[in-house]
Amino acid sequence: MKTLIQNAQVVLPTSIEPVSVLIDGEKIAAIDPAAQTVADRVVDATGLHLLPGVIDDQVHFREPGLTHKEDLATASAACAKGGVTTYLEMPNTRPATTTQARLDAKLALAAKKSLVNYGFYIGATPDNLIDLQRSSHTPGIKIFIGSSTGNLLVDDQNALEQIFAETTLPITAHCEDETTVRANTSRLQRDRMPHGLEVADHSRIRNHQAAMVATRRAFDLARRHRHRFHLLHLSTGAEVELLADHGGLLTGEICLHHLLLNQEDYPRLGTRLQTNPAAKSPADNRQLWQGLLAGHVQVIATDHAPHTLEEKGQPYPQSPSGMPNVENALALMLNAVHQGRCTLLQVVHWMCDAPARVWDILDKGRIEVDYDADLVLADLRLEQVVRDEDQLTRCGWSAWDGTRLTGWPVQTWVMGREVYHHGQIDLQQRGKPALFDHARGGYWATR
Repeated sequence: MKTLIQNAQVVLPTSIEPVSVLIDGEKIAAIDPAAQTVADRVVDATGLHLLPGVIDDQVHFREPGLTHKEDLATASAACAKGGVTTYLEMPNTRPATTTQARLDAKLALAAKKSLVNYGFYIGATPDNLIDLQRSSHTPGIKIFIGSSTGNLLVDDQNALEQIFAETTLPITAHCEDETTVRANTSRLQRDRMPHGLEVADHSRIRNHQAAMVATRRAFDLARRHRHRFHLLHLSTGAEVELLADHGGLLTGEICLHHLLLNQEDYPRLGTRLQTNPAAKSPADNRQLWQGLLAGHVQVIATDHAPHTLEEKGQPYPQSPSGMPNVENALALMLNAVHQGRCTLLQVVHWMCDAPARVWDILDKGRIEVDYDADLVLADLRLEQVVRDEDQLTRCGWSAWDGTRLTGWPVQTWVMGREVYHHGQIDLQQRGKPALFDHARGGYWATR
């Protein structure tokens, strides 16, 4: 089937142009095709902008094992609504994705349930080196250098040395020093007696030192072993400064809650703001923005990590860390464009092109001939309020409940098939596995 999208402002890799885009099957067949081009369907996109689909390189979709919070069907529907056409999902499900067999099982499950495209990391443990060496069809290895579930915590230096020295896949990590977190927890528990900890203490426990100790450790491993490394969810300005001296091996990402929220929001949001890493200061917000704008940080992601409101409503520290955000991430950044904090070209780079380059994803992240037709029409003038009751994610809430945003995705195509249209989801559509070519060499390689 051929679809012709006309009259949009099209966000190309280096410019925004008023051109038509022709989709033929799963691919972008032409940009600015001849006027007499015939198509099965013509979409009049007057007043709208056409963007490449968002690639979210850090999500937790909870299947298998935790599907009362989320599953691949509900999460991918939220992706489609939010303009996310490809996600890369983390291994801390139950059971954890620590073998090729479990990774293959996830791929098979996604083929049946996911409305958008997908990929799955393999998780490192202290003793699964052979599995990491043999793994395929994955963006890379995820290490939890800090608190995690099950056996995914890798804090032993010898195990980390082996993983960085004896594997070839790109490595990504959650970097918070476990020793620092435990020491801070013990100290604050003594200080807070007899009343106990409060949720704002989460940022005192998972403080700048916890992040910096683990990040320095990971960067040292990557540099010594010449191993590509991607730092997940930077939360501090100090980490931006470290990443600025990348040496061609290191990339990093910032998540929306660390960019737009801070520890002054605890009185308003309570445990909805509780995430790992924890929220930091307004000064850190400013430094994270500066890192993006200067090009020191490459990617914006969500770390979509849903829990039920009942779970989040438990008193701290029984309340779990994490928040959902695939549904509203693009709208939040389009709102930032409306506010003049960045440009649309920058947003598309951070959310579409850069994650494709970091993870060597074939044919995604740009509006370019022969690339996959993963596309989003966005209305930069549309004003809507984020509401808990409107969320498609199974957990049914957002930290931005009640926030008015200007700029929203209104139409989404995945591999040339329309999956979202002005509030309506096509539940019959299915995405495809993302394809990775790690011989390309990542973000800093020429493409």
